[in-house]
Amino acid sequence: MLTEGTYLADRYEINEKIGAGGMSDVYKAKDHVLDRYVAIKVLKTEFSEDMNFVAKFRTEAQSAASLEHPNIVNIYDVGSENGLHYIVMEYVEGITLKTYIEKKGQLAFKEAVSIAIQISKGIEAAHNKEITHRDIKPQNIIISTEGKVKVTDFGIARAASSNTISADVMGSVHYASPEQARNGFVDSRSDIYSLGIVMYEMVTGRVPFDGDTTVSVALQHLQDEMVVPSQYARDLPISLEKIILKCAQKNPDRRYQTIDELLTDLRKSLVTPNEDFVKDVPIDENAKTRVISPNEIKQINNEARKEKIVDDKENDKANVENPEIEEDEEESEEGKLNPKMDKAVTIMGIIAAIVIVIVIIYLVLSVLGLVKIGKKSSEIPSQKATTQTETQSETEEVKVPDVVGMSTDEAQKKLEEAGLEMQVTETKDDSSYEEGDVIETTPKAGEKAKKGSTVSVVVCGKSTKSVGVPNVVGMSESAASNTLEGKGFKVNKKYQFSDSVAAGNVISQTPAGRQSVVEGSAVTIIISQGVESVSVPSVIGQSQANAENVLSGAGLNVSVKQDYSNTVAQGNVISQSISAGKTVQKGSGITLVVSLGAKQTETASTYSYTQTLNVPTGAVSVDVKLYDSTGKLVGTASNSSISETATSFRFSKTGISSTTGTGKLVVTWHHKDGSTSTEGSSDSVTFTKG
Repeated sequence: MLTEGTYLADRYEINEKIGAGGMSDVYKAKDHVLDRYVAIKVLKTEFSEDMNFVAKFRTEAQSAASLEHPNIVNIYDVGSENGLHYIVMEYVEGITLKTYIEKKGQLAFKEAVSIAIQISKGIEAAHNKEITHRDIKPQNIIISTEGKVKVTDFGIARAASSNTISADVMGSVHYASPEQARNGFVDSRSDIYSLGIVMYEMVTGRVPFDGDTTVSVALQHLQDEMVVPSQYARDLPISLEKIILKCAQKNPDRRYQTIDELLTDLRKSLVTPNEDFVKDVPIDENAKTRVISPNEIKQINNEARKEKIVDDKENDKANVENPEIEEDEEESEEGKLNPKMDKAVTIMGIIAAIVIVIVIIYLVLSVLGLVKIGKKSSEIPSQKATTQTETQSETEEVKVPDVVGMSTDEAQKKLEEAGLEMQVTETKDDSSYEEGDVIETTPKAGEKAKKGSTVSVVVCGKSTKSVGVPNVVGMSESAASNTLEGKGFKVNKKYQFSDSVAAGNVISQTPAGRQSVVEGSAVTIIISQGVESVSVPSVIGQSQANAENVLSGAGLNVSVKQDYSNTVAQGNVISQSISAGKTVQKGSGITLVVSLGAKQTETASTYSYTQTLNVPTGAVSVDVKLYDSTGKLVGTASNSSISETATSFRFSKTGISSTTGTGKLVVTWHHKDGSTSTEGSSDSVTFTKG
């Protein structure tokens, strides 16, 4: 374990340990050359001692280092020092998608699609360089503090080509594709399957398959149909559900064949979420759900024992310490045999093959009489007797016991006692039996079967068959109910008013029409009660504000007019356009007349004005003009003579008819030298009433 302050390559200063996985520890470090923080994945000691493994570790890291994309946690450097082997990666501050889902429960449609698009872009960049991730899961997806989505841990991915065979292990079993679970051929479509499971978890808050052991979960990926996500996410648009279901097809040929195809549909889903545009690949014999054989079950069990499955909770704990780096669990590495054991197994296989060939040749020659079996050797008769016994055992027939109505455990025990094996091949919903009971067997009870052969059984259970929901929007209530119930759906009814759908017809339904759901699911229909009616309340005499609140609360649209009233106080309602107690449609308009108070009547008044003016030196006459507030000329003194000794001039006007007591005075003086001057202009002349 590296300690704080340790340097790698005289460049990377270790700050702290931020994560741990099955194969390596992860540290936050400072790159002093480029002055930035990085994350360093250091291979654990027990793996560092295996040089073949180290070489593979470096090769894979160098392959992943060729990836540069905004939606991928980039690898900067690969190195070794003092027995330590490490990868230097981009340091991203944020949280894993797994933690984000746990905090939010379920992600909204648009958010889930946006995240899926960013994940797809990162995976697409890898696929374009023939690199398959093989471990797409929410723990390996980081959402940065800026909202950027990045796929991490391409360090365990292998450069993939069309003839690449998968690793010997299942990876993270909750997200593993069926071909990974059965240890079959793995290509880029396995990443698409895993991404489909991730999208399922984003919108539902759960994984489609879960169990107590990795084997039980792997078998579900191989045999069971998933519950459609809309069962848990009621408002999920049909387009995204169809995208998820297409990604998670058990047959790779029925999935999206490239990430580019998936991206096209994801982008279209954002534009037309409720359009059923996803194209399904026709079902053929190869696409049917494959019943896994007993040998494959044994193989998966053996792989599970070899595989060190890292508990997700430990990863989440590491994320709490540093959510920005999610260390890969490395399941795909730890289950592999070491080189010496691999060689030994190969040699043993060759020897076994040679022995089998010799035995077959010997038996053929014996049958043809070309080789005689001597009776002197005590071993040869013994071998012949053994062969005869085995042949008899293989051809011996037994009656199939009646196990219908028994639990699967009881049925298996009884069949084994009869020398037969049991295999569950189908689950059917049958109200005549308890869930988990055997409904029928093949061969049937009483028929004969070879000892050691397998009896196929059908078990009672809830149906997982997906069917399309009929579109009943616009139908009458009775027609909609009959249509849905005729298809086996349960019908829930709700009622609400509508101003666009006639009373008694269906406004909407959940799930939406043409959406795929589990057979027998419940469908909720909203039925129109027509336009809602309201009784108009009386607001006469109330204040305008109170009247508007009352009428708006009753669902009416209010408009206001004003008028004078000698009986209704200013601001109160004089009248309303719709009489109180009358029933009208909700949303109808009503007009209120609000009082301006009593109207004031103005009468003409007589005013007078007197003003003593100081005479300027040299003035011989004066002109005076008097205006009221409207600009009307109401008094004049034209060219009035002034004596040479006068020091003042008195202007007086009576009988002025005006509506106000203010006006304006303009005085023009005429001097004996022929000049004039104007003064005394005023905008605030006050008249005297009288």
